[in-house]
Amino acid sequence: MSSLFATTQRFSFAVLLLLELLFTINLPTADAQIGVCYGMMGNNLPPANEVINLYRSNNIRRMRLYDPNQAALQALRNSGIELVLGVPNSDLQGLATNADNARQWVQRNVLNFWPSVKIKYVAVGNEVSPVGGTSGLAQYVLPAVQNIYQAIRAQNLHNQIKVSTAIDMTLIGNSYPPSQGSFRGDVRSYLDPIIGYLVYAGAPLLVNVYPYFSYSGNPRDISLPYALFTSPNVLVWDGQYGYQNLFDAMLDAVHAAIDNTGIGYVEVVVSESGWPSDGAFGATYDNARVYLDNLIRHVGKGTPRRPSKPTETYIFAMFDENQKSPELEKHFGLFSPNKQKKYPFGFGGKWHSQVVDDCFNATVPLKSDM
Repeated sequence: MSSLFATTQRFSFAVLLLLELLFTINLPTADAQIGVCYGMMGNNLPPANEVINLYRSNNIRRMRLYDPNQAALQALRNSGIELVLGVPNSDLQGLATNADNARQWVQRNVLNFWPSVKIKYVAVGNEVSPVGGTSGLAQYVLPAVQNIYQAIRAQNLHNQIKVSTAIDMTLIGNSYPPSQGSFRGDVRSYLDPIIGYLVYAGAPLLVNVYPYFSYSGNPRDISLPYALFTSPNVLVWDGQYGYQNLFDAMLDAVHAAIDNTGIGYVEVVVSESGWPSDGAFGATYDNARVYLDNLIRHVGKGTPRRPSKPTETYIFAMFDENQKSPELEKHFGLFSPNKQKKYPFGFGGKWHSQVVDDCFNATVPLKSDM
């Protein structure tokens, strides 16, 4: 009997190892594509070292910082977290007009922390547009990008650290159908040289993509299931491409807008996406939970226009930030300021040990944990 039991145990263990190998090969890689934006506009947020520990304990492997907060950069040392490091809009003019300023900025905020902080991108400016409230800054974006790039290139780090800027969807003039995506005529003289630089430098364009705002601004024509990834069928056909969710349609409109400039191929990183849980039309806990959970699992796949390329995406935001306005801006957090999760889903990455620990129960984690 003991020999039979030992043989059975060995067989069970071998089956488990095989299952683990198969799961490793076939599991979606969504958690590897997801980061979270670490905003700090709250007077009740935990200190940076606790925040970085919260990222690590929840297997969040990528972060976007909006400015080179020194406490956060110190806490990120040897954390393994990949970083999008922001240059705030208020710094653009000084970095654009003085190359020495850019070199000093790179020394202070990049070289002083590299490589123990895994800086992946430097995002020079956020949502600057040549039309509207930030129009006075538009002239400084590309020169600031170039000066930062040259300072990084001088250290031979330009292949490891890519320099870009983050735009929002208001720069898209036409987004429907996605294949006809194009930038607005009044922003082309601003954007085209930036795209040309990105082609030259091999850097992606960072784009903030919010189906929530498209839906809440036009609920008559955009259905909630289409915005939340819950539509059971394709709702929009665009030639050979079928769209089952608004996120893919918006993202492919950006891909097409870049392609339709004729300047060259540029990848797109979704530098923000999220859904508020309160404070405005359509901003409910359940909608936010469904959108975010589905987004995390969706981005391991590509879009219809870029099917083989997973979509690197950063969720906005880590915390509810009580000093933001208007009201809905206070409710984008994945976590409350007391570090409690607002939603039940997770970011995966802990399942391997669970399979072995629970081998006799044959359990695997829920889909929402991957």
